[in-house]
Amino acid sequence: MRLDGFGLLVNDMGKMIRFYRDVLGFAIKEAEDTSNVYLVKDGTLFLLYGRNDFENMTSRKYEYVKGLNGHSEIALYVDTFDEVDTAFRDTVSKGATPVLEPTTEPWGQRTCYIADPEGNLIEIGSFGRPFESRA
Repeated sequence: MRLDGFGLLVNDMGKMIRFYRDVLGFAIKEAEDTSNVYLVKDGTLFLLYGRNDFENMTSRKYEYVKGLNGHSEIALYVDTFDEVDTAFRDTVSKGATPVLEPTTEPWGQRTCYIADPEGNLIEIGSFGRPFESRA
């Protein structure tokens, strides 16, 4: 099996579309009243599913984390340490919830954390070199 992508189950589709499109720059073309978003970001499938629609589709009820979600994270990469700092300031100024200000970790990564409107953690990090040579 190969990883195809990942999805987030969302309560307020309009708010989440605006965040991922306007704050993080994802190329979302769907209207804010859609039931799901399907797009490829940097070669990875990214989905936003309406929680109610997903429950109806699977004929089940689920319990969801409220507040900051410490169960998963989305990791975004930038090429330089300065870009980590800039991205943090820019996303917070546009409405992202700050979680961890930019910090250089002992393993050599500069990283920060924000949260989307529904509490999903998003890491923005860099090892100070282009994505293709980060390993």
